Amino acid sequence: MESFKSIKIARTKDNSIEEIEDVIAVEKKVRIAVNGKNVLSLYCTPLMIREFVVGVIHNEGLISGEWCADRISIEYGDEINVDIPAAGSVAEGEKTVTSGCAGGISLMRGLPGKISAEGPVITIETVRNIFREFQRRSEIYRLTGGVHSAALTDGSVIIAFAEDIGRHNAVDKIIGYSILENIPFDNKIMLASGRLSSEIALKCARCGIPVLVSRAAPTSLAVEIAEKTGLTMIGFARGDRMNIYTGGHRITT
Repeated sequence: MESFKSIKIARTKDNSIEEIEDVIAVEKKVRIAVNGKNVLSLYCTPLMIREFVVGVIHNEGLISGEWCADRISIEYGDEINVDIPAAGSVAEGEKTVTSGCAGGISLMRGLPGKISAEGPVITIETVRNIFREFQRRSEIYRLTGGVHSAALTDGSVIIAFAEDIGRHNAVDKIIGYSILENIPFDNKIMLASGRLSSEIALKCARCGIPVLVSRAAPTSLAVEIAEKTGLTMIGFARGDRMNIYTGGHRITT
């Protein structure tokens, strides 16, 4: 499905109005069912849907029991309907989560275990270089200005990249892609374009991703979670500067 579309708009400049074509991000509702029972609806950019669903299931604990990603069925239309065959229990009642600031539901599950103290020791220059490459990849953002980006890297190359109207969704897509491709999370860095909220910190900590970097600021609860779980959190990665909020033992000059 298309991730963006052109529409006609009226643009003002000074005291004049002109009709032009503009490009906007597409937003679709994804309805997730388990064994035919609706359990969750979310709004997202209609790309990497299988990866998105796998990431959501992994991060939010929707299914208590065995399930198989290869058997997920996806039907595209005005809404995107996903059905997952699974054994065991599922979440009670259907929940709807918007793509906005309250998009995450991760706090319902509590804190994960401590991330291994072992992990990458990366240089400031490595973070700068890989983050510049990350920002160059944001094609839908350059077209629309309406999406967030996330990526997984080993510090040398970007292994997975995703864009979405929701910053939580972009991270879920990266996690889902990595699970489907059997990419281990240890010694990896999660890159993000948006604010580092508690939900995003929890998603990384649950996967054991040791380093999280964004061009934006963290929240107080995100920093607290990072400290408790051993996550290295870096914000305001812009140009030649960055702020290291937690886990400074993994960053060197």
